[in-house]
Amino acid sequence: MKRVLIVVSILLLVFSASVFAEESVLIDFSQVVADYPADDPVDNSRTMMDFGVVAGSSYTEEDKAKMLTSLAPGKWEVELASSSSTVTNQRLSMTKEAYVKDDANKYAGEGILAVRVHFPEEPFNSWALVEPPFEIPAYMDMTEINDEGELVTPQDEVGEGRKFDSFGVVKNVGVIKSMSVTVYGLNFPHGFSVVLQDQNNREQQVFMRHLNFDGWRTLTWNNPNYITEVRNRELKRYPLYPTSAPFVKLNGFMFNKDATQIGGDFITYIKEVNLTYDKAVLSLERDIDDEQVWGILQEREQARRNAELKRLGDLQVLRYLERQKMHTEGQGAGGTAEEGGEE
Repeated sequence: MKRVLIVVSILLLVFSASVFAEESVLIDFSQVVADYPADDPVDNSRTMMDFGVVAGSSYTEEDKAKMLTSLAPGKWEVELASSSSTVTNQRLSMTKEAYVKDDANKYAGEGILAVRVHFPEEPFNSWALVEPPFEIPAYMDMTEINDEGELVTPQDEVGEGRKFDSFGVVKNVGVIKSMSVTVYGLNFPHGFSVVLQDQNNREQQVFMRHLNFDGWRTLTWNNPNYITEVRNRELKRYPLYPTSAPFVKLNGFMFNKDATQIGGDFITYIKEVNLTYDKAVLSLERDIDDEQVWGILQEREQARRNAELKRLGDLQVLRYLERQKMHTEGQGAGGTAEEGGEE
């Protein structure tokens, strides 16, 4: 009888934990692969941001049309520790869009984030942060590309603010129970962490484990402070809109190299990140659409988003100008390739 009661208690505990916990995709890189423009894809249309709006009037519409970026894997950036950020290390540290082989046992043909970091070979600690090309907005209306190549918001998406839901953002997150990351290891001993940010701009670096394994693995972090027994939880009532709008966004992936570990090139691949969490609010469906009436959540982020657009817009413009000045094959000292040929 006692054994039966123990088994029933365990099953009830597991069942209750699974019922109250929600699971969502934070990001799946197979969903953000480059698909735009159709002839030579470099950006992901679903997560595209247009920074041409801050380029100024001296640029043509054709120039502004090229000032786009997105969460496509090839657009992510690698930031090195200041002590490691030499010209060589920075030049050899990058991200790319890669695909799993069609005949692979797992994730055949799916897109992934490929990461290359060139750590210093000298014996000292270092780190590298792989981060998105822009801070992912938590509340931004969905956009689509019209026939003129412009980003427009469909009428039924105005005020919804869900452009990046499951594309770097998960909303209505109360307490995180666990997080899992599907990553491909190549026996490197470096530490791997996921960097998250909440609605109060608090950043949390969650250590997953060292990547000293070969092949695909789903690494799981279980929150040690998660309380499964309801009777042991601190119960409170919180005002709902607009205070109860918690979310979690992805700020990047951190890789740490210890002084005793091998330096030089480090390679890994990331497939997806998933969250298991308690809902902050049991149901978001209410009789009145508070955000539609007041727009407070969108308004709070608007100033921050404008500043981000300005900062990254200036960066995109500078990169565009730098590409225009770069030497290309066949270009002679006297000007363009055509001019050189005439001489």
